[in-house]
Amino acid sequence: MKYAHILAAVTEERWALHEPKLQAILDFLARQAGGEKLSADEIEARITKDREREVTRQSGSVAILPVRGVIANRMNMMDDISGGTSAEGLSRQFQAMMSDDGVKAIILDVDSPGGAVSGTVEFASMVAAARGRKPIVAHVNATAASAAYWIASAAEELVVTPSGMVGSIGVFGVHDDMSAALDKLGVKKTLVSAGKFKTAGNPYQPLDDDTRSRMQARVDEAYDMFVKAVASNRNVTQTAVREGFGQGDMVTAQAALAEGMVDRIATLEETLQRFGASQYAPP
Repeated sequence: MKYAHILAAVTEERWALHEPKLQAILDFLARQAGGEKLSADEIEARITKDREREVTRQSGSVAILPVRGVIANRMNMMDDISGGTSAEGLSRQFQAMMSDDGVKAIILDVDSPGGAVSGTVEFASMVAAARGRKPIVAHVNATAASAAYWIASAAEELVVTPSGMVGSIGVFGVHDDMSAALDKLGVKKTLVSAGKFKTAGNPYQPLDDDTRSRMQARVDEAYDMFVKAVASNRNVTQTAVREGFGQGDMVTAQAALAEGMVDRIATLEETLQRFGASQYAPP
């Protein structure tokens, strides 16, 4: 199973990700693990991977940091199947922009379904801590779901393009129960382990109540961090985030503005022009 270690990492992580995207990744990994080989075009169709590699760029004194695809703490083979972004890499690039005296403002150009809780917490905190040193604007063009909204909310100003959407504030985990499929194949897996919880949540047997409860506690803990961060970043109460802000659903631009999830609606070009820059300026 060439992708078994990636599949294991996916199921062990807590995800702040728009659910259909994670399901697409899981489906892809399951097919690959089962021996199905897909062409590049088929992979793109299934995962909706963006072949264009977005890179940091600068327009005048404005630095633009793209936040694209699935966000994970570190990316390797996941990058090949999801067109994702590393929180570790984003942190390095952001710090370089903050340290560059030639950069007078930073635009986070966000188009992401979210990603892993791991790494998102740290990068979002880094952005929030940098407020006041130079203008930091998160421009959603056109999706900031879950972990991507977590990060975007940390900027001093959050702008969404007219056709954009934000939200999907929530966290979930994944457990694969392969026991019925293995039974049909006449295969029985036996795990020999030491340590009470060492094999808890393994995919070869149904999820027991105790393991489910501990998984739920970890998900709840991450959700609490998410809510507290958004409430602090947007200067609203935690109750407002839990009972509003889409309640885990995506919210369109106008509705998001009315609810206080964003500060304004504008195109990326309009945001850049406010800082005397343009995405259409000659190189």
